[in-house]
Amino acid sequence: MTGFLGEFEATLDPKGRFLLPAGIKKQLPEGENTQFVINRGFEKCLTIYPMGSWKPIFDRISQLNDFDPKVREFRRYFLNGAISLELDSAGRILIPRNLMEHASLEKDIVLVSAVNKIEIWDKNKYQQFFDSFSPEAFSTLAAGVMAPPGV
Repeated sequence: MTGFLGEFEATLDPKGRFLLPAGIKKQLPEGENTQFVINRGFEKCLTIYPMGSWKPIFDRISQLNDFDPKVREFRRYFLNGAISLELDSAGRILIPRNLMEHASLEKDIVLVSAVNKIEIWDKNKYQQFFDSFSPEAFSTLAAGVMAPPGV
């Protein structure tokens, strides 16, 4: 399984392309360094999955009960806008215009590790997110999320 660490800044060109940072390329498993799926994130960001991380998620979604309206709603929302893409010969990724609009990406972006995927944020929105989150709020969140099961 792929695992990422770090934050990396990049710049979108006028066509919506950015150079995949070397720090991320070094963390990609061999053979998974050119094909990705990009999708809307849960917040106003985008998510890039290396193909090896995307496949198990897609396989699980494919096995959900299509007769359940919640499943159909989830599939529509989660898969809406998802597209496979490859690095171009210069090592750039082209973000489709509709996904750029979803995440309000303009020029300066931040690529953020999220375990087995990378989130793409508008640099200013990412900074605002952290500016509005206090150390106390983070401590409370961490205690709730990281508590051992049954506690």
